[in-house]
Amino acid sequence: MARSTQKSSAPASGNAITADLVAVLVAVTEGTPRIMTIAGGSALPSGPFEFSHRSLQTALRAWVEAQTGHPLGYVEQLYTFADPGRSGDVKGPHSVSISYLGLTREDRVGEGFEAHWSGWYDYFPWEDHRAGAPAFLAKMVAPKLKAWAKSAPSPTLQRERWQRCAITFGLDDRDWNEELVLQRYELLYEASLIPEAGRGNGREASVVPGKPMTADHRRILATGIARLRAKIKYRPVVFELMPAEFTLLQLQRSVEALAGRLVHKQNFRRLIEQQELVEETGAIATEAVGRPAKLFRFRYAVLAERAVAGTKLPLSRT
Repeated sequence: MARSTQKSSAPASGNAITADLVAVLVAVTEGTPRIMTIAGGSALPSGPFEFSHRSLQTALRAWVEAQTGHPLGYVEQLYTFADPGRSGDVKGPHSVSISYLGLTREDRVGEGFEAHWSGWYDYFPWEDHRAGAPAFLAKMVAPKLKAWAKSAPSPTLQRERWQRCAITFGLDDRDWNEELVLQRYELLYEASLIPEAGRGNGREASVVPGKPMTADHRRILATGIARLRAKIKYRPVVFELMPAEFTLLQLQRSVEALAGRLVHKQNFRRLIEQQELVEETGAIATEAVGRPAKLFRFRYAVLAERAVAGTKLPLSRT
């Protein structure tokens, strides 16, 4: 299929609307959550919906395969973004982005494709708490958020702003909630602490570390991460990211990579056994360091019934 970089033709008027399909394609490789990107890592795979496409998913799969050479497996719709001026071009046609979350396993990108795999914590370094809270949160982000809260025009608004900051970023001895990925990104945007906040007004100064993306693709990515972090707690979708056979430690590390925090090893394994999610293959991991590790696979019944409520893969807290 020939690649195209052209958007759907529509008059650039105040009534014009364009619809784009955007894919958050996730893999976990050696304990690192990865996303498929294009344009040097600054954009997610995307393309316009055209009348020749039979359905939204058909169009999405066609665009992703054309841009990346990677076929889509599991995919679900995320959210529709339709805020005016999302791309920073307030004079252009109104753009609607329909986003999807896809789960896969990382393959080498073939020659002739602009895509490559990127670590999602390159875009959201504040979300990785596996080694504890990143130091720059307390040293850099919290003081900037406090200054932003104090800049509100009234004491009431100042208190409300800081309460939002404390809840969202786990400040003032509050617990960190790994699912609030989108809320944290949007709060940093509102406080003008990320480059995307300055687009359209001639400034792109960045205070918080993290790689920006074109238009609002980082916001779309945040939505995908939040969805997946919530979903791994009540659906065994993580199997879509695992090889056919794996050790329990590999499974645990994959869940931790996605959640951005550690889990209690014994509690995690007990939960896996209680839910009867996996079964032994009878083989041993040959590359395991130290004590030989048994290889497991997901039970076929779980694979066949993954959409049935009650089949859980809970995230245990440390």
